Amino acid sequence: MRAMILEAAGNPLVLREVAVPQPGRGQVLVRLTACAVCRTDLHVVDGELPNPKLPLIPGHEIVGRIIAIGEGVGDFSTGDRIGIPWLGWTCGNCRFCRSDQENLCDHARFTGYTIDGGYAEFTVADARFCFPLPDAFDDVACAPLLCAGLIGYRSLRKAGNARRLGIYGFGAAAHIVTQVARFEGREIFAFTRRGDTAAQKFARRLGAAWAGSSEDAPPEPLDAAIIFAPAGELVPAALRAVRKGGCVVCGGIHMSDIPSFPYRDLWEERTLCSVANLTRRDGMEFLEIAPRIPVQTETVSFALEQANEALDRLRSGQLTGAAVLLTNSAFIA
Repeated sequence: MRAMILEAAGNPLVLREVAVPQPGRGQVLVRLTACAVCRTDLHVVDGELPNPKLPLIPGHEIVGRIIAIGEGVGDFSTGDRIGIPWLGWTCGNCRFCRSDQENLCDHARFTGYTIDGGYAEFTVADARFCFPLPDAFDDVACAPLLCAGLIGYRSLRKAGNARRLGIYGFGAAAHIVTQVARFEGREIFAFTRRGDTAAQKFARRLGAAWAGSSEDAPPEPLDAAIIFAPAGELVPAALRAVRKGGCVVCGGIHMSDIPSFPYRDLWEERTLCSVANLTRRDGMEFLEIAPRIPVQTETVSFALEQANEALDRLRSGQLTGAAVLLTNSAFIA
């Protein structure tokens, strides 16, 4: 099969011909049709996340159909369309797994980071961590739901019942969570890089009540804010933007250093927390609500061998919505 492979952190991916993996016990072999490109992939490729499997096939927002099933798989059949997310395996035995916090498993394995992912024509996955996908979405539309959607949904739940919600960084995750939040009757205040009028217009088109620069104060205090941009300097800004008792949620896996800030910005029972990974419950809940909204993903398609171009455009902020890689056979189909 063809695969885009990371051979060393900081280097471009290379297109290689490699053997099609075979499913072991509890695994399924999947013929891929689409894999969205996530900012986490960029952090892995750029060496900002430590100790990736090398060589590595990145990608963890995977859509495809099962073509073979390993021993012990009971929930899926050959031909089923499934989604494969970031969380690829947990031990089931550590204190976090036993307390309904499998996203914090001490021994977790992650798709496209510590196990091979979806920048390829085929992959294998632990069937227990795969999701059946709603019929309402085609393969390309489904792909961004599997991380941008799931992490956005978990971040939104961390924000509680906030009615006025700020979102810092308006990319793949933000454009999905905005639709969920609007469905729930919340007001959205979107913050972008200064001068990014395209992203601000995009936010308003999706129903944001206000869109402006992350350097600006919102027109009224926020009940909560979610930060998707990996910029630590946004944390003090978001804390200043939320009301007393409000919360700031950091929704990314990596962020630049947070600068020091005066205690008064945190005082009056403001809270600051992060989101780590996802649980299977998150996935089931989100994939149930997404068709009812219905979520509409904005995507730009790339051929598999254009993965480096997709990553470059994400790195430079030149994407509106999400990039999705397709195999050549998917283009023909």
